[in-house]
Amino acid sequence: MADGASASLPPWPMVPACYGWLSLDARGRWRLKGETISHPGLIAFLNAHYTHDAEGRWLVNNGPQRVYVALESAPWVLRLQPDGSFVTHTGRSVTAIGPLLLDAEGRLFLATDAGPAALDDRDLAMLLADLSDPAGKAADDDTLLALVAGESRAKLQWHGMPLQALDGGRSGETAASRLGFTSDPQPEAA
Repeated sequence: MADGASASLPPWPMVPACYGWLSLDARGRWRLKGETISHPGLIAFLNAHYTHDAEGRWLVNNGPQRVYVALESAPWVLRLQPDGSFVTHTGRSVTAIGPLLLDAEGRLFLATDAGPAALDDRDLAMLLADLSDPAGKAADDDTLLALVAGESRAKLQWHGMPLQALDGGRSGETAASRLGFTSDPQPEAA
């Protein structure tokens, strides 16, 4: 766009940010006031305009308005592919950075090159079946449960990435605090 053309565009109106309307559930489904959004065009719009601000609040840019997203689990919901790669709820391929973080509720979180993420619960069994100790021996259920309960210093890994338990019960650590995102953005106090 030429320099003169941008000066002739009208300015965006001042529009207040929107809170409490839009959410993303733990399986990567968009919800509007609690109702699942099913319209393909609206889903494509939300996926295309999904981003975050400097404070770790995730949002959808709707023209000049910021529509903040309440997150049931994490900003990105991942599906595990048969080859061990991950795809987000928006269809974007991402690279896991690790470590894998397992909370007491059995939810798995991790950092990716796109930001904080959670594994879709439907893929958790497939990932857990691939856990091993550093020597390559398959992990057993007792070792995994002891690790999650904080009763073990066992080292487990998935494709070379360490598995760690989130210490929510003892320290109050959550996936949001560990990975740096806001689960439920609220308006700033005036």
